Amino acid sequence: MIVMRERESGAVLDASVAERGGARLSGSGSRGFGRLTLTASGLYEHSDGYVPVRGPERGAADTPTDLESLGGALRADWAATDDIAVSARFGAWEDERGAGLEGARAESSGQIYSLTAARQPTADRLGWRAQMWRHDSDLSNTFVSVADDRSSASLANNQYATPATGLGANFALRRAAERWGGSLEWEVGADVRSTEGEVREVNAFNRQRIAGGETLIAGAYAEGSWTGGPWLVAGGLRADRWSNENGRRLETNTATDVVLLDQRSPDRDGEVVSARLAARRDLGGGWAARAAAYTGFRPPTLNELHRPFRVGNDITEANPELEPEVLRGVEAGLAWSGGAVDLTATVFHNEIEDAIVNVTIGEGPGVFPVAGFVPAGGVLRQRRNAGTVEATGVEVEARWRLETVTLSGALSATDARMDGGTDAPQLTGLRPAQAPIWSATAGIDWRASDRLGLSARARYESRRFDDDLNSRELDPALVLDARAEWRANTRTVLYLAADNLFDEDVEVARTGDGVPGYGPPRTVRAGLRLTY
Repeated sequence: MIVMRERESGAVLDASVAERGGARLSGSGSRGFGRLTLTASGLYEHSDGYVPVRGPERGAADTPTDLESLGGALRADWAATDDIAVSARFGAWEDERGAGLEGARAESSGQIYSLTAARQPTADRLGWRAQMWRHDSDLSNTFVSVADDRSSASLANNQYATPATGLGANFALRRAAERWGGSLEWEVGADVRSTEGEVREVNAFNRQRIAGGETLIAGAYAEGSWTGGPWLVAGGLRADRWSNENGRRLETNTATDVVLLDQRSPDRDGEVVSARLAARRDLGGGWAARAAAYTGFRPPTLNELHRPFRVGNDITEANPELEPEVLRGVEAGLAWSGGAVDLTATVFHNEIEDAIVNVTIGEGPGVFPVAGFVPAGGVLRQRRNAGTVEATGVEVEARWRLETVTLSGALSATDARMDGGTDAPQLTGLRPAQAPIWSATAGIDWRASDRLGLSARARYESRRFDDDLNSRELDPALVLDARAEWRANTRTVLYLAADNLFDEDVEVARTGDGVPGYGPPRTVRAGLRLTY
């Protein structure tokens, strides 16, 4: 999906060119016609891409991750009365990109429709909000297997269509009033979300697969906040019912139409109650303390339930028997604001039960039930509810504002560990994939003159792992981005930016036979932004 920023008034146009054939054009504008306001936005982006595998490991099978994206949206806002507003929005996008291997490509497209009507609450009258939306999408993927020496790649699987539709609606009542010596705001409502979709694919061995299903979540909730004196208290409670239905997997021989697998997943459903409670108190002298406790859940997506995927020689199978993840957490924090300086510190502990993890269940070469052949150097994984993830950590942020310079920084330390229990005991004590212990950012913004602005951002991540077994270690990474802006006049800004300024090799993936994949190299781009 392509995300575009929309303006509430006026118009903006941003155009830039970059290394490796990069070009980007985006724009947004609004205009009012009495009670009606129309907003349009659009985005086009092109890049010849970069090759993720570098150095002596790179072979003829490694190709650039080229990209071409196009998207647009229209929104109409109508003030039906002095206190009732209606908004309608339509968006669409198309995206095509290479996966970094010869013959491995992906194309996606979709449309979003939404309609909202709302009335703001007052002290003596209820407010309300009604929404409904629809989301249609499609995706096609080609996957390849890679030779041991990376000299070639051959087509392994063609997911030629993945149609999906999502529908949703929400209705809420809202109220704002003075209560208990302070200001009270509350909302009660109900919502429903449904999705249906399937994957259609053919592999290189004359095997066609159609798999898919439906999901439904319906819930009711109540939430509110109260502000009085030095206190802010907020809380919420909701109850949801979820269901996964009509799961199916049909595989046939494309040459003979003989059914090779006809699998129907049993319908499943359940209920989940979630709650949160938070409080903040001003302590005086610029200090404030806060604390929160919360629970939540995440149901498995259609992709996790029904759509397998492949990266090189690694295959990940779907799992129609997945249960929702359940989150429980607590946190506490302290903040200080001293005019030019802001400091915040937070400690937290989270637990995710029935965490959905890509669990390794086999290594190639070999033939496995359902998944079929896994090449040498590849592994077979399946999405599974693999016990509990426990994460304990601390986050610190600081900002220092001088006359023309602003300094900022953040540091996070998170100890996240798996407890596989009886479901995946081999994961107990290991770290979740792609979860560094240490991460940090630092930035500087310098307004050198009325026209010239300079900024830089540094990002650091400690070592992490690319797999559930912690066997594919990724090196620590430090990246610096820089940007210069020149305000030519009140409407025109010229800019020059460099991402990954020092061209660091940032490992983002590693294959089973030890070949690393890297993130984008240094990319310099120049552009202009026009504002009306």
